[in-house]
Amino acid sequence: MELSKSHLENIKALKSAILQSRYRAATLVNKELLTLYFAVGKFISQKIKVEKWGAKVIENLSADLQVELPGLRGFSATNMKRMRLFFESWQEHSIIGPTVLVQLEVIDLEEITFRPTVSAQLKKIFFELSFSHHLEIIQGTQRIEERIFYIQKTATEFWSLNTLKNHLNNQTFQKTGSLPNNFSKTITNDEIRQKALQSFKDEYLLDFINIQDSDEKDERVLESEIVQNIKKFLMSLGSDFAFIGNQYRLIVEDEEYFLDLLFFNRRLQSLVVFELKTGKFKPEYMGKMNFYLSALDEYLKQPHEQPSIGIILCKEKKNKVVEFSFRDFNKAMGVSTYKTSSVLPAAYKGVLPDVETLKKLMD
Repeated sequence: MELSKSHLENIKALKSAILQSRYRAATLVNKELLTLYFAVGKFISQKIKVEKWGAKVIENLSADLQVELPGLRGFSATNMKRMRLFFESWQEHSIIGPTVLVQLEVIDLEEITFRPTVSAQLKKIFFELSFSHHLEIIQGTQRIEERIFYIQKTATEFWSLNTLKNHLNNQTFQKTGSLPNNFSKTITNDEIRQKALQSFKDEYLLDFINIQDSDEKDERVLESEIVQNIKKFLMSLGSDFAFIGNQYRLIVEDEEYFLDLLFFNRRLQSLVVFELKTGKFKPEYMGKMNFYLSALDEYLKQPHEQPSIGIILCKEKKNKVVEFSFRDFNKAMGVSTYKTSSVLPAAYKGVLPDVETLKKLMD
C-alpha cells in the first residue's frame, strides 16, 4: 500500500520530535551525572582535608555502597577518586556553595556554576561532554585556556574519546595557528584568514605511519602510508576536511601534473593541497605549490568557493628560510612538519633503544 504524502510528513515530524526528545533526555541525564560526580568529588575532597581520609576509607565506602545499592555502577574506589580530581580541577573556576564546615555531612546537588572569567566560554557546552571526556581533558592539559579549547572543540565537532585522545597527544592546542604562513598577505577577508589560521598546525603527529627506513627519500612511500590510513590522517587534520584524492591529476597546456593529496575544507569553503616532503624544506617548493594553486583556482575551484590553500608537509624546516621563501607569492601557503612514533623524543635518547637497536634485539 502506497503511503500518502501527508502520512509521510507526519512520520517525519514524529521521528524528528522523538529524536530531539531523546537528545534532550540524554543531555539532561549527562548534566545530572556530572553534577552528581562534582558534588561527590567535593564531598570526598572536603573529608580528606578535614578528617584526613585515606585510600582505605574510599575503598570501604565503595564496597558498602555496592551492598546498599546492588548493581550500582560508576562508584568504584578508582572512579570516586576521579570524582575528587574532577571537583578539584574545577574548584578554582567554579562558584562553590556553603562553607566546608556546614557541608561536611551533606552532599549538595546544586547546579555547577562558573566564575565570570570562564562562564561565557563554558555556557551549555560543559554538560555536553561525558565524564570520560572531561577526565581526559583534565589529565591532558595544564592551563585553563587549553581545557576550554578542548571542551569547545569536543562539543562543537562531536569528538569521540579516541579522537580527543589523539588531539591531546598531538598537542593540537599548542600547534593550532602557529604554522609559518603568508595568510596575512594573501587572504584579504579577516574572517576567512582567522579560520585558516585555526585550521592548520605547525606540526602533525602521524603515529600511524610505518616507514622502516628513517632516511627514506621517496615521498610516495609516505603518501601511501597516509592514504592507507586516511581516516586517521583526517582525524589529525580536523573534522572540517574531506578527502578528494591522492595523485590528483591536473592538465595544463596538454601536460600532466599530479598533486600528492587534495582535500576540501568545508569551514573555509576552499580546496587544500598537501605536498609531502620526507626531507628538509627547500625554497623551491614554493614555486611549484604556487603553480598548483593557480591551476586549481583556474580549472577546479567553483565560483562560490574561496581561493585554494597549499600546505607543504615536510620532515624539517627552518622558519627564517620559510619566511623568506614566502615573499613575492600571491597564493595562500603554509609549511608544517610531521613526526612519527618512530621518532624518539629528545628526553628519552640514551635511555631507550632506538628503532634499529630494537630490531637487532628482536632478531
